[in-house]
Amino acid sequence: MGPVPPRVDARVKVGLLDLVDGAVEDGWPLARACGVLELDERRCRRWRARHAVGGGLDDGAPGRAVHGLTPAEIDAVVDVFDRFGDIDRSYRKLAHRGSYERLVWVSESSMYRVLADQGLVLPAPPPRAPTAAPSPIPDWAEWRPGQIWIYDFTHFTRADRVAYAVMDVVSRKWLKTLVTVEESATQVEVLSTGALDDEGLWPRIEARHAGSPLAGDDPDIPILLAMSDNGPQMRAGTTREFLAMCSIVAHFGRPGTPTDQAWIETLFGHVKGEWPHLEKIGDPAVLAAELEIVRADYNGRRLHAGIGYVTPDDEHAGRGDTIRQARRDGLARARADRLTYHRHNHTENRP
Repeated sequence: MGPVPPRVDARVKVGLLDLVDGAVEDGWPLARACGVLELDERRCRRWRARHAVGGGLDDGAPGRAVHGLTPAEIDAVVDVFDRFGDIDRSYRKLAHRGSYERLVWVSESSMYRVLADQGLVLPAPPPRAPTAAPSPIPDWAEWRPGQIWIYDFTHFTRADRVAYAVMDVVSRKWLKTLVTVEESATQVEVLSTGALDDEGLWPRIEARHAGSPLAGDDPDIPILLAMSDNGPQMRAGTTREFLAMCSIVAHFGRPGTPTDQAWIETLFGHVKGEWPHLEKIGDPAVLAAELEIVRADYNGRRLHAGIGYVTPDDEHAGRGDTIRQARRDGLARARADRLTYHRHNHTENRP
């Protein structure tokens, strides 16, 4: 049958009391009779006491909360909404606004309940302008190392210096670093010149300028795509002229959207997070030397999750696919070896 519900009408209560009284007259303990009926003994005693003095057993209507808001306070809450709703735009702020203006002292939840009961809705914030879609990568830029670069800068405040960095987007290789005090187009040109020289691209550029492109080099296709944010040094006219001279096409991310430069932002995050001593260096010359050491470790020793757990040097040199396939082959071979071993060696399983 189940326990007696929390609320039952008087007729049910009288019937339960008659059953209890009959059981008690037959010699049953009250507790046992209540247990069989799944009726709480204390409820039974209260009902018997009320019934003995002629009181009704009907449940009374629940009373009002003694800590409920007064009508005057409700009117004050509505007044606060009318005066400051379009300014604060939040029921939490309106609750504090009421006490700030010495109009009403209520909690945030009380403010919310009153506004809901009154059908008052706070004005929604104006919609934001939709974010423009990112510019697509040009079709001529193939997804392979040596086609797409990205550059940016980060600050090292202890040394009072700015570090520019350029990396290959596909291989994640950190190509070049420039530690400087300025943030101008000149630094972009110096950084790019050094990276182009290290990657052996100057002969292609010079051959194009001389009107005799190298064998297999199509002069109608740019040499590189250079990605960056919209910083003034990246947008400067001298930077555009330098990139055009080098047959490099600039590709800018959306304003206020750092995820468009996620590759270089991630580089700076890992460098500062995994080599925290860099931000404690105060000597600019020491900082520049340490960054070169870190760059060698980042490119040649640190496995990069974004390119399948090989080093950027491996991916840049074209060894990445071979290394990843060797791991897959090794896992399959190790599994086969384990199966063979356990088929011929019946040993107890160890935890």
